[in-house]
Amino acid sequence: MNGFKGTINRNGRPKGQPNKVTMEVREHFNQLINNNLEQMQNDIKELEPKDRLKILLELAKFVLPTLKATELTTGIENGFSPIVINLGNGISPDEDKTINAELEAKC
Repeated sequence: MNGFKGTINRNGRPKGQPNKVTMEVREHFNQLINNNLEQMQNDIKELEPKDRLKILLELAKFVLPTLKATELTTGIENGFSPIVINLGNGISPDEDKTINAELEAKC
């Protein structure tokens, strides 16, 4: 025999039920932080401005959500083509480019 006495829960921990050890560790750490807030603030005030800012940015990662970087590209290579609006018998896009080039050359 293997020496195990008791029942085996083959289903594991029920969904949504927190891990007891993790919950206890978080509670103790939260209590540690709350009991030392004043000391932590004093320690941060004693730092050089550069170091103070570094610490605050590091701590902000745990409080503020991190934004995901996004990239915007335009042009035909992405399957999108630019929209050209022609307002009657006005200036065509080619004429507009020519006029803009002439104006830039004069400046």
